[in-house]
Amino acid sequence: MSQVESRGPLVGVYPGTFDPITLGHMDIIHRATKVVDHLIVAVARNAGKAPLFASAERVEMVREELAQMDTNGVKVEVRDFDNLLMHFCQRIGARVIVRGLRAVSDFEYEFQMAGMNARLDPGIETVFLMASERQQFISSRFVKEIGRLGGDISSFVSPRVADRLTASFSGEPMP
Repeated sequence: MSQVESRGPLVGVYPGTFDPITLGHMDIIHRATKVVDHLIVAVARNAGKAPLFASAERVEMVREELAQMDTNGVKVEVRDFDNLLMHFCQRIGARVIVRGLRAVSDFEYEFQMAGMNARLDPGIETVFLMASERQQFISSRFVKEIGRLGGDISSFVSPRVADRLTASFSGEPMP
């Protein structure tokens, strides 16, 4: 029995604010299911980023999107967290942090973060997945800005998420 087999299933965490969840996020989630046995999409309650959607709404959006996705038979769940990512990973027994990279500009920040996390817990590895060519330029910040100004966001988010954004910008409650 290999060392990996003796540890049980490989649990990975894909953390983010997901405000809102984009097709780029979904691409990384789908690809992460090819790497881990159990994936937890960890929605940060990060009030410092002043999210458009409340934590519970973001968790609900991610769950709705996952319900439409082929997860390659891998258990994927959504949880929110408001503490240090490494503490969250330790608490749930995760051994891998999944991070998506869109461009070289992401790399420097993510490299520094991976180094800090490795110092906090060297038993938890960070795995970088490059964004697919079609998703490399998508960011939640740009999606919100385009949507707020009335632009077409249909190629960046699902119709469900687009409806939520439109309702949010118009001040209408979601049905």
